[in-house]
Amino acid sequence: MSNGIALLLEGILAEAEAALQAAGLDVVHRSGAMSEEALDAALAGVTVLGVRSKSRITPELLDRHPQLLAVGCFCIGTDQLDLRDAARRGLAVFNAPFSNTRSVAELTIAEIVALHRRLGDRSRELHDGVWRKSAAGAHEVRGRTLGIVGYGHIGSQVSVLAEAFGMQVMFHDTQPRLALGNARPATSLDELLAMSDVVSLHVPDEPSTRGLLGVTELARMKPGAMLINNARGKVVDLDALGGAIRDGHLGGAAVDVYPREPKRNDDPFSTPLAGLPNVILTPHIGGSTEEAQAAIARDASRKIARYVTEGSTRTSVSVPEVDLPSPKPDRHRILHFHRNVPGVLGRMHTLLAEIDANITAEYLQSDPEVSYVILDVEAESVADAAERMRSIPETIRMRTV
Repeated sequence: MSNGIALLLEGILAEAEAALQAAGLDVVHRSGAMSEEALDAALAGVTVLGVRSKSRITPELLDRHPQLLAVGCFCIGTDQLDLRDAARRGLAVFNAPFSNTRSVAELTIAEIVALHRRLGDRSRELHDGVWRKSAAGAHEVRGRTLGIVGYGHIGSQVSVLAEAFGMQVMFHDTQPRLALGNARPATSLDELLAMSDVVSLHVPDEPSTRGLLGVTELARMKPGAMLINNARGKVVDLDALGGAIRDGHLGGAAVDVYPREPKRNDDPFSTPLAGLPNVILTPHIGGSTEEAQAAIARDASRKIARYVTEGSTRTSVSVPEVDLPSPKPDRHRILHFHRNVPGVLGRMHTLLAEIDANITAEYLQSDPEVSYVILDVEAESVADAAERMRSIPETIRMRTV
């Protein structure tokens, strides 16, 4: 049975194909991100869209393609589209938030060592034909204090690796977190900034984190300290960071993410940090290892496949999470998104009872605006049952599997 086309953009690896093809999807790959106009044309007949970090999916685009069942963000972030808008459409969005944890953590540790040894400067000098052997300004990381802002999957992994190097670790998070090893929570962000020799950011892109470190916060950092941002581009004021490095208050920085990033390789790029001493700049490659991308491809595609074939929205970042075991061969499964208002479920039961359809399994979850229910039914005509579900005025999206 064909479930339509899965269009995978931005070089998503072939490891995604197995699960999607097993779900009855014809997989089509495109190497880069698309403009809205090009994507509009390419989405004809597409039921699943896979993107990475450079694509943008607007409400206007979704208006023109109501056949889309799911969007897979083959990365951590999900700011490629408006998740609340997706929820109101019954559009399931999935990501792979943990698959590149190790890759980002390893890059962070490498940068901590490189900044303390000023490896970027020494390498650049040799490329320019300058031999400058000196211990001045070079330090071991053993015994240094690492401050981690955001102690989730990546931040905690960095914590474990840093301790293995002999670093002292403290962390700050808006949520209560279990400290690993000898790490300890800071009493506040200000305390962490004041006490850390290097600060590493691992927070999501949210209104509360945008501009988290500006002129005032950078001034509170320990003189000579270093800053690493492998999180999201809008977390740090780069002009302020550049100023803090130029005036000697900070001893260096490593930045992998930027407020505005090119859509394609070889597009021009500029940053106020360019040319500054002991500054490592990388083009958003924190999760760009072959191992991480393969894991992301497998993880996101499996979630999408279960949604397409069984209706499971477990781990979806847009719609209520609903999961039931696979339906029995003699049962029909109805998947129904509707506006979260009183009485809808009762009407469903009444409409199904009128055609003697027996409900054998049911699971409903709601958020403030949208409800999603999976119904397994015994019915002579699933088409009749489905049509009755579709007739409910509050219906957002309905399908059967």
